[in-house]
Order: sequence, then C-alpha cells, then structure tokens
Amino acid sequence: MRNLPRVARLLVLVLPFAIAGAARAQRQPAPTASADLAGAIDIHVHSAPDNVPRSLDGLDAARFAKAAGMRAIVLKNHYEPTAGLAYLARKETPGLEIFGGIDLNLTVGGMNAAAVEHMTQVSGGFGRLVWMSTFDAENQVRFSKENRPFVRVSQGGELLGETKAVIAAIAKHNLVLATGHVSAAEGLLLVRDGRRQGVQHMVVTHAINPPIVMSVAQMKEAAGLGAFIEFVGSTMRSADAPARVDRIADAIRQVGPAFCILSSDLGQANNPLPAEGFGAFIAALRARGFSDPDLARMSKENPARLLGLPPA
Repeated sequence: MRNLPRVARLLVLVLPFAIAGAARAQRQPAPTASADLAGAIDIHVHSAPDNVPRSLDGLDAARFAKAAGMRAIVLKNHYEPTAGLAYLARKETPGLEIFGGIDLNLTVGGMNAAAVEHMTQVSGGFGRLVWMSTFDAENQVRFSKENRPFVRVSQGGELLGETKAVIAAIAKHNLVLATGHVSAAEGLLLVRDGRRQGVQHMVVTHAINPPIVMSVAQMKEAAGLGAFIEFVGSTMRSADAPARVDRIADAIRQVGPAFCILSSDLGQANNPLPAEGFGAFIAALRARGFSDPDLARMSKENPARLLGLPPA
C-alpha cells in the first residue's frame, strides 16, 4: 500500500466506509414530508451509537428529520451524553436544529453536577436536556423488580443534596430539567425545587407511562408549577396502540394542550423510524378529535418554548 499514489491510498481507506454508508442509507425507507411534520420538534429520539440495537444512527435521524420538514430534534441516549453527537449531526444537516443532553444514570455518576457542567462546555453548546436517571433510577429498578445498584434522587420525601446541586446547575446554564423515570411523587419534588431555584424550562418525561404513571391531578400540579407534560407516541403498529392513544388523548384533554408536548420516543430496532412514527402519532390524535392548532401547539410551539427557540 505504501507504493500506491496518495489519492489511491485514500480511496482504499475511505471507499469501504462510503460504500457502507450508502448501503445503510439505501436500507432505510425514504422519509415523507407532511404538513404535520413541517416545523415539528421531536424532543425524544433514540439513535446509534448505543449499547442496544437502534433503527438508525444520529446522523441519519437528523437527515430524515430534515427531509420530513421538521424544525428540530433532541438526540437521547440513556448512558452516553449526546451533545457531541448533536454537534456532528448539525454539520451534516444545516438548517435543522439538533440538541443533545445527558441522562444521569450510573455511567455518568448518577446525580452528578460536574457531568452537567461538562456537557455545557462541549463544542457548540448543543447539550440542552438533563434527564434525571431513567433505567438506573431507583423507581425504575424497583418497578422492574431488579436487584442491582440504582440512582437515588430523594430519601424520606426530600430531595438529596446532590439532586439539588444538579438542579442548581440546570438553572445556572438555562438548561431543560427532564424528570426521567423517577416516581410521580419524586417528579413533583423535582419540579417544585426547579421552580424554587429558577429553572425556566422543565418537562415531565412521558408522565403517563410506566414506571412513572402520574395521575391527571399530579400532571396538573406539575403544569401549574411551570412544567410541560410529555406524551410519547412510540409505535402505532402494536396491538395496544389504539387503547394507549385513547388514554393519552383523555389525559391531554384534562391537562390541556397548552401544557403538553408530543414526542416519538422512537429509534428502537424494529419500530417505525422516529420521523415516520411521530407523524403517525400526530395523525392518530387528529383522528381522536384534536384540532390542527392544538396539534401544532403540542408538536411545534410548546417544544420550541421548552428548548428556548424563538417562535417559528
């Protein structure tokens, strides 16, 4: 290989990766633009690289979102910060707003204010969301009946000092406090302290889903404290999807679209791609009687406010 001209050597090194990338893109179905997705923002997109199979990587997630006419996405990983991935994806898809965040599971030290501070210093400053622990949350581990270490955010009905320090870092850097998989009661503790410490942007992570299972009264309380309530669509192809969307629609009507955010929570292998699934979720809610202005409020305007983006 040393005897090959420089250009030929570069081709030998780069061509396999280019071919692999092209093959990967060909395997993915072409995204479809729609009025529902034009200007939409998905704050809950899973992608590779990850420790579990994903349907697409972060760069393709961005490309597909842009092709679908979306305004912004947030790339989420349970165990790795995604601010750097958002920086790279923005270079590939100019014109699309892409953000990342940090999920405070054991891999980043749990309730670790230093990890939050570091995220704010990553190139571009696109780390925006701070999810309280998800799969390593005490509530999740106990709900799943697992016997393993977990991350605790509170004890005896009071937030721990390290949790309050994380919330202080969120307030300091004008980040988004997302409640993760903590219990409904702990979610309210977080939102109350977020308000006390001056956090401007808060969201209750898929509040209606296990293992959180907030009551409507608890969702209303969180909304009254300044938090948005997130409802995730996941796949519309599963047998339980109609009943699940019925429950979501009922909760949204009681809480009020002004306080709700829709997202996909997609990217899992064998599920619809995030942009496709997000569009299907919005369409499913329209079929249940939600107006176009209400759907735009929940999929475009409210997530823009959460992320600190100007009105479209």
